[in-house]
Amino acid sequence: MNYVFEFSQVFEAWDELLAGALRTLWLSAMSMAIGLIVAVLGALGKANGPVWLRWIIDGYIEIIRNTPFLIQIFMVFFGLPAIGIRLEADQAALLAMVINFGAYGIEIIRAGIESIHKGQIEAGRALGLKPLQIFRLVVLKPAVQAVYPSLTSQFILLMLNSSVCSAIAASELTAAGNDIQARNFRSFEVYFVVTAMYLVMSMFFWGVFAWVERAFLARPASR
Repeated sequence: MNYVFEFSQVFEAWDELLAGALRTLWLSAMSMAIGLIVAVLGALGKANGPVWLRWIIDGYIEIIRNTPFLIQIFMVFFGLPAIGIRLEADQAALLAMVINFGAYGIEIIRAGIESIHKGQIEAGRALGLKPLQIFRLVVLKPAVQAVYPSLTSQFILLMLNSSVCSAIAASELTAAGNDIQARNFRSFEVYFVVTAMYLVMSMFFWGVFAWVERAFLARPASR
């Protein structure tokens, strides 16, 4: 084996990798926040909405869950201009990630809502809670507690899937790695470092999610 590893050529472009990583974190965090809103509203509509709304939501879920994420990105970035909607690469990446997560998130949140016993809702009404209070305190929080591991796993998968956004030249980590590799041709070194950075970002998000669970979702200790 005569290959000589030259990581120095990669670290010379560290500022580009760091900027790409920060952009990945931003895209991921924004798509998680907006996607969670879509998921909660969609799950609520699917659970309590009229038949026509449930059909629309079911159609959206099936289309997104049964098509490749890459094709969804292309539809947003290359397809929307056909109807007069033009987005920058990062905007298209964010929209595609929100749409993708929303479909999976709706089913996760819906499963959590359906796990709530109807007696708890009746108890909330008996206590005089308003409908919004019942949904927020009696339904939504216990539902999120029940599905939190699945929800956070989907968040991490969303962050990792952001690498596909490099196909439309979104300014995230993989795109930065591709640009550096195209200049120095050090494929192994570049993608080894990029892989390590994705691992670090995944651990960062796991840490944040663990803190959120302890701070806001921890169940009272049983006696």
